[in-house]
Amino acid sequence: MTHLTKLWSAWRKYGTARFCQKLLAWLRANVLDRLSIPVLLHPRRYRAAIEEMLTGDYDRVLLWRSSFGYAVPLFQRPQHMAHALARQRCLVLYEVTTATDGCATLRMIAPGLWLFNFNNLLLRFFLEHALEKKPLPRYIDLYSTDWKLSARALARYAARGCGILYEYIDHLSPALAGTAALPRAISEKFDYAMAHRAVTVVVTAERLRQDVLRRRGEENLVLASNGVDLAFLRRFDRYSFEPEFLSILAKGKPIVCYYGALASWFDYDLVRSLAATGRYSVVLIGLKYDTSFDEQLPAPVSDLYYLGPRDYRVLKYYAHEAAVLMIPFLINDITRATSPVKLFEYMALGRPIVTTDMDECRQYRSVLIGHSHAAFISQIEHALTLRNDADYLAALDRDARANDWSSKAAAIIEGLRAREQG
Repeated sequence: MTHLTKLWSAWRKYGTARFCQKLLAWLRANVLDRLSIPVLLHPRRYRAAIEEMLTGDYDRVLLWRSSFGYAVPLFQRPQHMAHALARQRCLVLYEVTTATDGCATLRMIAPGLWLFNFNNLLLRFFLEHALEKKPLPRYIDLYSTDWKLSARALARYAARGCGILYEYIDHLSPALAGTAALPRAISEKFDYAMAHRAVTVVVTAERLRQDVLRRRGEENLVLASNGVDLAFLRRFDRYSFEPEFLSILAKGKPIVCYYGALASWFDYDLVRSLAATGRYSVVLIGLKYDTSFDEQLPAPVSDLYYLGPRDYRVLKYYAHEAAVLMIPFLINDITRATSPVKLFEYMALGRPIVTTDMDECRQYRSVLIGHSHAAFISQIEHALTLRNDADYLAALDRDARANDWSSKAAAIIEGLRAREQG
């Protein structure tokens, strides 16, 4: 039943044509690619490729087993953390999503970071056999939102001497999963992680940390919130905007911008009220995560502009044109436990930030909190006065530098090292 509701949700979200494309891509990845002809015909070639991949000077191997394609428009924690861990002497094998990544076997992305098709049974067998001969700690790294692996599969990995790195990144909710009820694969792996203290649990928010402390204590527990690629966010080349955005710039009103998922936890009434002031161009950029956008904003609203999704590599150019960057989320169990990646990216972009009263946003001096709709709009007005305030801009810079992805990866590695030595 869970899979049926997921299919129904995907059909409503994408429409018939795109839904069929995605379904065919899923069938290819999970049926056809399980026994690919090249690997069957050239096993020695792929054994050699895996052996060569393992020859680097690494401290440990992380097998990232979650369904979040590398080459998707949303460049989020999975990709950032994979790069950051690879730069700190970890060999990271990032699970391929065939529909987006165009990789049927394996491919190097960066030193220490490889795409790997774990759906390919023979390729996975070659990898497991090669790892048995390497005296390196190895871990299955998965996210709490992952559908694919079962708790039974985790137990089998653990029985073969593989550590489990469970990243508790969000409140577990059907709204995030896109299903009517929480999928069993998600809830059972959570229960496994909470029941086995040998599992290293990484949490991204204080509320999640408190939840783990109540359930299993502080053993093998690491806090590593989301972060920012500071160097990338501050590197600008020439970029040409499309006519739609140029027309918004030409209006001359201060731009208040949000980028990210547009979902049921987004406060559509709040952005509608903000646009109704007539003082701003309110710009929304991102993917419609569910049907909430079309239900809540069925008709155009004056001074409110939806530009659709943009590739991660160019989002910064739009955000850089904003006078204020915002996160207008409803306050609920999901948003109280979220560490928004965009929060740290906003900091790096050096623009005033206004958010609703999310737990993780309160701890930063550079973030202005709106406790109600009226207070949020008032904070937007206040934020405009801070655009050239030296003390405020310095606070933004300090918060951004303190949350570079390298420090988040270092916290995880420290937790793994303590486990390995203990």
